[in-house]
Amino acid sequence: MSNFLVVGGSSGIGLALVEKLSKEGHKVYSTFNTNEKANFGNVSYQKLDVLNGVLPIDFLPESLDGFVYCPGSINLKPFSRFSAEDLIEDYKLQVVGATEILKSILPNLKKSKNASVLFFSTIAVQQGFSFHSQISASKGALEGLTRALAAELAPIIRVNAIAPSLTETPLSDRLINSEAKKDAQAEKNPMRRIGSVDDITEAAAFLLSDKSSWITGQILHIDGGLSAIKF
Repeated sequence: MSNFLVVGGSSGIGLALVEKLSKEGHKVYSTFNTNEKANFGNVSYQKLDVLNGVLPIDFLPESLDGFVYCPGSINLKPFSRFSAEDLIEDYKLQVVGATEILKSILPNLKKSKNASVLFFSTIAVQQGFSFHSQISASKGALEGLTRALAAELAPIIRVNAIAPSLTETPLSDRLINSEAKKDAQAEKNPMRRIGSVDDITEAAAFLLSDKSSWITGQILHIDGGLSAIKF
């Protein structure tokens, strides 16, 4: 049994990953902000606003085998319409929040024999999409952080990121909240469908496991081939 910390594990991909890891017999420590969750099975929840709070370390075990940072946003708007404050808020949520928590739990991760850190990026960092400049800027920083930390923390801690294309989660609901919108988005993908939560959590669980013990510094594209295929 391993010990994992999943920050932002109360909905979407985070919740699905918490449930998957718990069913596999691991002990999971997770956080929620607005979507309050109660403890269940092998899962312990703690309230945390990553923009305005500090993770209570005392609810964590002495040794952690993995850390997953799930909080994110999909703020799509023309470049001329977002402010410096908008950009800074995204950066604080998706980069500063991740770094501050990771710094606080590094001693716990270093006590594991094969610890793994996992972040979430987006296909929009590698491909240019209209109205994605705000999210691409912060997630691009997170990809750079992933590679730098992988170098600095090797060989004790592995650091990777998953970069999905559009996936069906509560965060993306306004983009696919009708069958017509879903069909239109599916037609843009080589696999002719949008991503599911299971597509992402299966990859996340693999990167957290010993099966990926020789993988670090990677940005894994789980996107139906969209980042690599012209069709």
